[in-house]
Amino acid sequence: MLIGQNVGLAHLLPLAVEALRGDPLAEGDMFEGDLLAAVLTRSAEVWREFPELGRDVRLIVSELADVPPALKREVEGFLAR
Repeated sequence: MLIGQNVGLAHLLPLAVEALRGDPLAEGDMFEGDLLAAVLTRSAEVWREFPELGRDVRLIVSELADVPPALKREVEGFLAR
């Protein structure tokens, strides 16, 4: 939830990326893949501030065999940046 609100990103994004490495569709409180959705929808400014994490997320997403329909738009938007 905090990532979606841009709170504590310097501390939370590294933890989120680590969790996503283990399970790209990790579930928070809402739905399968909600952590990934929160990470993918951060602004381009965030990814300019944390380029290494952005590269890690790009790798994680590119290795997803099946993107759930609920995440397709977020994945495509992130990869288009």
